[in-house]
Amino acid sequence: MASRIPPLLDAYLHLPPETSLVLLSGVLGSSTNWLVLRYLYSLLSTPTPTPTPTPTPTAREEDTDSSSIEDTSIVFISFLRDYTFWKEGAGKLGLDLDALTRKGKFIFVDGLSSLYCASPTRPQGYPQDNVSGRKVLSVASLQHLRKELEDAIAQVQRPASKQKTVLIADHLDLLLAASGSDISSQALRDTLLNIREKVYSSIVTVSADEPLMSLQTTSLEKEHAAFAITLAHDANLVISLRMLDTGTARDVSGVIRVTPSGGYNGTDGTIEERELLYLVTGDGGVKVFERGQ
Repeated sequence: MASRIPPLLDAYLHLPPETSLVLLSGVLGSSTNWLVLRYLYSLLSTPTPTPTPTPTPTAREEDTDSSSIEDTSIVFISFLRDYTFWKEGAGKLGLDLDALTRKGKFIFVDGLSSLYCASPTRPQGYPQDNVSGRKVLSVASLQHLRKELEDAIAQVQRPASKQKTVLIADHLDLLLAASGSDISSQALRDTLLNIREKVYSSIVTVSADEPLMSLQTTSLEKEHAAFAITLAHDANLVISLRMLDTGTARDVSGVIRVTPSGGYNGTDGTIEERELLYLVTGDGGVKVFERGQ
């Protein structure tokens, strides 16, 4: 089984603080997919229970209430990968997304399959059925995006109103490239802000490749850079992945840079800015280590 949470990343992958935004940025060759999968595992995996004396009825009721309050659900929307990809990746970590969906702890919103390609049975823009707790975006509009996400959030919050719902939006910036000039970076950011108000915390991934961030000669480059930079300023924690400055290496896949804003705390106190190396192995496992190790 692939390694789950590398020890050096453990402090960053716990439930983010309330109202916080975590931004994950990657480049071609240093994808954030493995990092998102570890967030899923950290937030949704059930900890091994510690043996305790048989509780009294009153204590049992208090424990039930406490566990309900601490329960976490996830609304996950992805624009570059379908449900099968995430299901298989999570399965390698021992996480069953189908079972979590049935329990009402996980809802997947598909922003890839039907948004720009009409299916053989349904034309583009035709409403999609919610199959097995999954939703499918069928219209490239911010109104449709907001409605589908708000419906998904309400669905996972209904079984337990005290659940802490986390939004994970994988490559939301794709809407800027795929919609032409119909969607602006400011409008997309405003929509995200409105959705963030309805969840406990949010995790967003974006592309930070140099052609998109540095040149800024075309309207797409300007809009993408504006969206990514604004999110970086809004974020309470930024985790960026990049290739090695010296090129590729067999024992290193890339570099992780962790940049918290003031006051962002982990489970063991304030998180400090640091830079680490990582290696994605052939079985999907990940090793994270410091320079010189």
